Amino acid sequence: MTHSSISKDLTPKASTPKPSTQQHSAEDMIRTNTPIVLTIAGSDSGGGAGIQADIKAMSATGSFACSVITAITSQNTQGVSAIFPIPLDHVASQLDAVFTDLNIVAVKVGMLADSQIIKVVADKIKQYQPKHLVIDPVMVATSGDLLLENSAITTLKQELIPLADIITPNLPEGAALTGKAVPESEAEMQGMIKDLRALGAKAVLLKGGHLEKDENSNDLLILPTTSALISAKRFPTKNTHGTGCTLSSAIASFLAQGNTLPEAVDLGKQYISRAIAHADELQVGQGHGPVNHFFAGHGNVR
Repeated sequence: MTHSSISKDLTPKASTPKPSTQQHSAEDMIRTNTPIVLTIAGSDSGGGAGIQADIKAMSATGSFACSVITAITSQNTQGVSAIFPIPLDHVASQLDAVFTDLNIVAVKVGMLADSQIIKVVADKIKQYQPKHLVIDPVMVATSGDLLLENSAITTLKQELIPLADIITPNLPEGAALTGKAVPESEAEMQGMIKDLRALGAKAVLLKGGHLEKDENSNDLLILPTTSALISAKRFPTKNTHGTGCTLSSAIASFLAQGNTLPEAVDLGKQYISRAIAHADELQVGQGHGPVNHFFAGHGNVR
């Protein structure tokens, strides 16, 4: 089993009482009262990323997943061939439908194709005020296809990111959000801390998976006054489609279950590491295949 590590200044104090469920590993985090988590993202027809990956990750980590689809993509393991944004009024009506009926504890936001959809989502988040908001600023697919219009990046920064508990950019996305060059080392990741904090989210998880020469996959968790490196073993596989969607959804799921932000990030990192470790057990497509969300099989279901 692969565990991530997190520095001591971010872990809960030993004297702080916690429910016993919060001491379990990622695969044991199923509650009697299952929390409801909403994913707002695009549909991946290939099933490896987007809404499909989000629902799998939330379900596998013990939450009930509901969804609002912002775009329909024609996509497989080899790339994205078409994107059809959902009409704005239907995005809004989906949001109203789930928020007015379901007790949504946490929201994960993924692919938002343009400025108008970003504004609609931001307005609804302000209206309904869910307890937790996780934003995966999806801009580029694993295949390299552009998923977010350049004109929408400013809107994302102004309207939505300041509402977030945490955003989870990879290195190219972090560069796009800050106007900096894409980091090529951990030191350059550290050099982005000030600019990433200035975006206004409560926390940032800068994912270092693109530093492929590193033995481990190292992410940088940035809080208002501290930061910590979270490290996990790197696995040699091309089946990494949907890793960002999966990690951010797992974090939202663990937040909904009552974990602190550092705990939720650490559990999410454990989960995605194991999903990647077991990815080659799946044979899906001819390109970048998906991770194995249900690596634990029926052990995740009670």
